[in-house]
Amino acid sequence: MNGDTAAVPDRSSPATAAAAGGQIQQGTPAFRRTAAALFLAGFSTFGLLYTVQPLLPEFSRHFGVSAANSALTLSLSTGLLAVSMLIAGLISDRIGRRSVMVAALLASSVLSVATAMVDDWTTLLVLRTLLGIALSGVPAVGMTYLAEEMDSRALGLAMGLYIGGNAIGGMSGRLIAGIVADHWGWRWGIGVVSLIALLSTVLLWIQLPPSRHFQSRRGGLRELPSRWRSLFGDPGLPWLFATAFVLMGVFVTLYNYLGFHLLAPPYGLSQTVVGLIFSVYLVGTFSSAWMGQQANRHGRSRVLAICYGLIALGIVLLAMPWLGCMAAGIALVTFGFFGGHSVASSWVGSRAGAMRAEASALYLFAYYLGSSVAGVLGGVFYTRWDWLGVCGFVGVLTLAGGVIAWRLGQRVQPASAALALSR
Repeated sequence: MNGDTAAVPDRSSPATAAAAGGQIQQGTPAFRRTAAALFLAGFSTFGLLYTVQPLLPEFSRHFGVSAANSALTLSLSTGLLAVSMLIAGLISDRIGRRSVMVAALLASSVLSVATAMVDDWTTLLVLRTLLGIALSGVPAVGMTYLAEEMDSRALGLAMGLYIGGNAIGGMSGRLIAGIVADHWGWRWGIGVVSLIALLSTVLLWIQLPPSRHFQSRRGGLRELPSRWRSLFGDPGLPWLFATAFVLMGVFVTLYNYLGFHLLAPPYGLSQTVVGLIFSVYLVGTFSSAWMGQQANRHGRSRVLAICYGLIALGIVLLAMPWLGCMAAGIALVTFGFFGGHSVASSWVGSRAGAMRAEASALYLFAYYLGSSVAGVLGGVFYTRWDWLGVCGFVGVLTLAGGVIAWRLGQRVQPASAALALSR
């Protein structure tokens, strides 16, 4: 054993992984700094992505555009994020995880700051499109970094904290932007979230240890088509990708246009109150874990169907003219969405086996594509038939999701031979 391997590492250093260059152990300073850095990265990523959602009515008023056009500020970002995530992981395979995440969050923060300064609608949309591309570097790489660098006994907690940062960031970005915009305007709403993201970028760069177990790989892009063909040859995975599209499409569409509905007569609620609606996301932090446990006990397809049933009931309540019913409705939709997403995403991972990374990328692609496509189409229904048109549109999507859940229960068997061969 040489002197380097015998030396005792300095555990006070943020770059410390474990003794003798091993993986990061739970309870060490390296674990705490890594977990905190990636929590902030996830928090800022989804805060930047969704910060415009409570501001859609303000964009419509300020720029003189329709509800559907104002929703493009979110749909373009999520659409390009969906596509770019398929490529960002391959880039990180070549140049490293840490550098991709730091560069992605820095570029996204700067683009978001620029968004708060423009006064031209087309320029705003271009910046939000570029922001979607830049943001892809964090969600596409963060989980892979943790899987490579964390000790197996520390991975569950670290992954949970990272995903928690994603959820809390998505909620907080909406809340902060909505409340600040109500007092100082939409520019400050975006600006405050952008400054938080810039600070998080600095902390990510300082705190996150370099990759110790990363190995550069090439040629991944050429192999993707054959791998995707194998995934689509499975009898269950394509339906799970469709589930992601439907779940996110329903969820984002309702939240996109609920603000328009509540700011208008006869309700006339303030931007602050509308922003506070997003605190119902806290329901999802319980739902995702609890529904996942129920799926293990009662079967995934059955629990997924129940989630769609809760969403459908929530939509019925949202169509009612009373605020109490609407509050209960959005809570039910949120509960059902997070529960369904937890069940479907874990189902993808269990079916895909050795191709879990590619299957997860396609699931997230469909997930954000649903947000982009349904989010815009919902605006068309809102423009023509007001809030009840939106409820009808997402009601049809939810019915389609229920049919998919039934088909999964009736037709899906253990992983197909096509996937088995790929392992």
